[in-house]
Amino acid sequence: MTIASLGLVLLTIIGAATPLLFAAIGELIAEKSGVLNLGVEGMMLAGAVVGFAVTVTTGSSLLGVLSAAFAGGAMAFLFGVLTLTLAANQVATGLALTIFGIGLSALFGTGFVGVPVTPLPKLAIPGLSDLPVIGPLLFGHDALVYLSIAATAAVAWFLKRSRPGMILRAVGESDLSAHSIGYNVIAVRYYAVLFGGAMAGLGGAFLSLSYTPMWAEEMTAGRGWIAVALVVFASWRPWRALLGAYLFGGVTILQLYAQGAGGFGIPAQVMSMLPYLATVLVLTIISAGPWKGRLDAPACLGKPFRPSN
Repeated sequence: MTIASLGLVLLTIIGAATPLLFAAIGELIAEKSGVLNLGVEGMMLAGAVVGFAVTVTTGSSLLGVLSAAFAGGAMAFLFGVLTLTLAANQVATGLALTIFGIGLSALFGTGFVGVPVTPLPKLAIPGLSDLPVIGPLLFGHDALVYLSIAATAAVAWFLKRSRPGMILRAVGESDLSAHSIGYNVIAVRYYAVLFGGAMAGLGGAFLSLSYTPMWAEEMTAGRGWIAVALVVFASWRPWRALLGAYLFGGVTILQLYAQGAGGFGIPAQVMSMLPYLATVLVLTIISAGPWKGRLDAPACLGKPFRPSN
């Protein structure tokens, strides 16, 4: 493999990892507050179709991206009303949200199947973007790629250094204690869930406006579930989530290159399964191995909270 071809592979890995990173960082914040939202797949699809539709209709990719974040947030708000206000089961509601998102996006996107759209513009920096290999790799992406990395850094700082971040962690670790000293547990969790939805929507927008760019039913292809698994893989730490997103993005791209090279005698269906098999394998190793006791999951994750009067 030449240096140029290696650079091309790395570029495609970055593209494959970006939607996973957006969704994983959003889910990480939600889970840090004690909320388990399994509706990431549905929220990503909502963001993908709304972002694509708005971009095609208005001609503005910026409006499309903002609309995608809003659509993901709206789906998350629905989840919050059911689980936080009405105290519905979080696992069942998250699964229902995914099914709802799949159906709603298919219905809403019927008229946009096969419609072309101009990909998000790349941020070209004169003199730097033209450097061989390194130029396109570091300075040749669209704004959402850089936003995903900036969001990771911001979330890491927020959780570790800021007072609101410490309140969020306290709510996730002991909601009763946080409530007893005056913090509004439900409000904090609403903010976290809405942020998670907006980030999932951005991940969906990247798929339909940059990575593909097109709209197709169920185009997320299970990426929402991989993002949920990435949070566990990362032990609820943002920088580990970034590493995991790029690792799983690499698995996704390498299996495509392997198929193009003949698949080494392995059926194409098995090669396509590799990202999901890797997800299951990693989670199995983490859950059964010596790292089990160091997962550091929020103590109140998935547990309903009803404020006492």
